[in-house]
Amino acid sequence: MSFGAASVVAQDHLLVGGLLLLFSGGFDLLDGPLARAKGASTKFGAFLDSAVDRLSEAALLFGLLLLYHWKGSSSAEVGLIYAALVGSLMVSYMRARAEGLGIKCDVGIFTRPERVLVLAVGLVIGQFYEAGILVALGIISGLAWITVIQRFVHVRRQTEE
Repeated sequence: MSFGAASVVAQDHLLVGGLLLLFSGGFDLLDGPLARAKGASTKFGAFLDSAVDRLSEAALLFGLLLLYHWKGSSSAEVGLIYAALVGSLMVSYMRARAEGLGIKCDVGIFTRPERVLVLAVGLVIGQFYEAGILVALGIISGLAWITVIQRFVHVRRQTEE
């Protein structure tokens, strides 16, 4: 569904894209807990879920990138999309890398559910007020990078000898 949302976003149907994102995000929040509750969770399932989450986020931001490109937007808007993408990926990477070292790293103020919600709301508002998307991207970028710093500090503290 996220890839469908990205496609409609690229075609400037922001309201539909935002609603699709909210709908798919709701399912995304439930799949892991449901699998665990049913005793059906697997390591590969968790791995696959994380990989698909990253691809979904990247696809949505790519849809926005295409939209802004076709509208002839400024490089500042493209830079904001890039900052949101890299910040989002780094939040997830920092957790995965820390956990690969045996360090629990679920700290931070702005994880995937918050990013999905802010982007979806930004898309819905952006249908009627174009700056809504830019505000959402600014929030995502800023708070994702704060979360990256929080995770960096957390891991540093956990590894101090």
